[in-house]
Amino acid sequence: MNIQRLSIFGTDNIGVYIFSNDKYTFVPKNLDNETKKLIQENLGTEIIETTIADSFLIGIFMTGNNKALLLPKNIRDDELKIVKELAKDIRVEVLNLKTTALGNVILTNDNAALVYPEFSDAEVKQIKEALQVDEIKKGRIAHVSVVGSVGVVTDKGGIVHIDATDDEIKELSKLFKINIDIGTVNFGSAFVRSGLVANDKGILVGSSTTGPEILRIQKALGE
Repeated sequence: MNIQRLSIFGTDNIGVYIFSNDKYTFVPKNLDNETKKLIQENLGTEIIETTIADSFLIGIFMTGNNKALLLPKNIRDDELKIVKELAKDIRVEVLNLKTTALGNVILTNDNAALVYPEFSDAEVKQIKEALQVDEIKKGRIAHVSVVGSVGVVTDKGGIVHIDATDDEIKELSKLFKINIDIGTVNFGSAFVRSGLVANDKGILVGSSTTGPEILRIQKALGE
């Protein structure tokens, strides 16, 4: 599987700027052509340039899987129009949730989702229906409630916060129907989503991610 180190706007926290599934990768506007080409070649997707809520922090505001893209209630009408027009063969859902940082509070692949434990049952139902997943649970990973920020899962594998327990790993593997491991990015960060973007075809990591971290990520997400 392709894996590439990357920095965006001078930072290694690439996961806060990028969201990808197996069809599309959403990146901030004004990204240089060389970076866009590298992203496209490694993830094997179409590139869509946009903002969300007037922000470049796409990976924080957006989440989803290969069935649906989830967007926050504060997305502007013109931004929503761009997403719907360019990602035309996938469902696009705007969620009316209290929180808008969807990427931080929802961890999902095509099989299941783990979500912020403080969501109401009605909010959880809304997320489940939007994602069209078989199972959804509220929970934490390594005592962290913003579960989307401490994990990355695809349909091939997953990697989560280094302090996740064996029991948590077992439960997460069962939920998402994949093998899950623990690890870090960017020379020791346990908030793996901040420095990692992945789909079933490729992996991007922050440029300060070490060799041993990369080996672990490759093994977890499918070599």
